[in-house]
Amino acid sequence: MRLSILLALTRSTCSLKLERRALLRGSGAALAAPLLPAYASSIPTWDVGNGIKMPTLALNTVGLSAEASERAVKLAVEAGIAHVDFHPGIERDGVANALRSLPRDALFLTTKVRSPQGQTLTPVQAADLVKRQLDEDRKILGVDKVDLWMLRETPNCEVIQAQWRVLEDAQSAGVMDALGVVNYCEKQLDCLLKTARVKPCLDYYCLHPGMGSDAHGLRSYAAKRGIKTFAYGAIGEPGPSRALLEGEVLTRIAKAHNVSPAQVAVRWLLQNGNAVSARPTAEFGLGTSACRSDGSCASGLRDRAFAVMGFALTAAEMREIDALAAPDNVPCLFSKACNPDLGTGSATDPLNLNSVLQGASARVRT
Repeated sequence: MRLSILLALTRSTCSLKLERRALLRGSGAALAAPLLPAYASSIPTWDVGNGIKMPTLALNTVGLSAEASERAVKLAVEAGIAHVDFHPGIERDGVANALRSLPRDALFLTTKVRSPQGQTLTPVQAADLVKRQLDEDRKILGVDKVDLWMLRETPNCEVIQAQWRVLEDAQSAGVMDALGVVNYCEKQLDCLLKTARVKPCLDYYCLHPGMGSDAHGLRSYAAKRGIKTFAYGAIGEPGPSRALLEGEVLTRIAKAHNVSPAQVAVRWLLQNGNAVSARPTAEFGLGTSACRSDGSCASGLRDRAFAVMGFALTAAEMREIDALAAPDNVPCLFSKACNPDLGTGSATDPLNLNSVLQGASARVRT
C-alpha cells in the first residue's frame, strides 16, 4: 500500500503546479517532498534583489554533455537542489531538455555571458554579442527570463562597462532577475562599479579549503561593496585535489561526522556564508565532467544536499579549516586579467592551463 502511494506521488511530480516563492524557499524539494529527507527542504536562500530568492547550493554543469546535463538537472531536483548553474552551448541545451519535463518554477536558472577571450572586440561589438546571446539563450531554453545572468571577465574595462549596460537594460526590461560577475578580481570590480547603475549581487570565483576563508582578500573587498561570494571549485580546480581530499584535517573531520571530505569542503564554504556551485561527482577535470546513469550521479547530488543541512561543523573545526594554507589556489584562476601567471607554468599556474585552454571550448572555462 505504502509503495503504491509513493509510486503515485512520483508519477505526479512533474504535473504539480508549484508556487514560485514557496518552491525556492525549499530549493525544489517540494517537487518530491514525500520522498526526501528533511535536510533537502532546508537549503537556505539569498535575497539577490527585488525579493528574488536564490538557493545557496547549485548544481554546476560545467563540462557535461547535453545528455548528462539533462540527467544531472533532473537528479538534482530529486535531491532537493533547485538551482542550476550552466554555460551557454551544450550545457544550456541539456538544461532546456530538462525544462521540457519540469515546471519552469522548478529551477532557479543561472547562466553566463560568453567569454570574448581570443577575440579583439570593440565595446560596441561586445555589447552586441550580449544582446544576441540574451535572445538566443531564452529562445532555446523556452523561457521569458533567466533568474541570474553573470558577466564573464575580460581585460578590457570599456568592454566590461559596455556589456554591463546591456545587462542592466535587460534587467529593467524583465529579461533577468539578478546580475552577477564571474572571476572578477579587485581591479575589475572597480572598473565595473565606476559606471554601474546596478551593482552585481555576487562574484563567482574559485574558493576551497586551503585558500583561506577570505580568498586572499577578495571576499572582504567585494563584501564591503555589497557583493557576495558564489564559490566554485569546492574540492579543487580544475580537477579534484588529492591534497585537499586526502589531507589529514578534512579526512579526520569527515570521519568525526561520518561524511566524506568533499562534504566537509562544501559545508565549510556554506557555513562561512558563501553560496556554492558544486559538480555532481568528483569525476571531472578541465573541460570534462560526468553524470552517469549508474547511480553515482544521483548519490553525489544527495551527498551535496546533505552537506547543506545534514550536519554542521563545530567552531573549532571551522577555525582549523580556515587556517589551512594548502592546497592554495588563485580565486580568479581562469582570468588572465586577474591571474597574470595563467599559462606560464609558474606556482600559480602549475598545470600550464593556457596550453590546455587553447584546445578547450569557451563554454567550459570558468
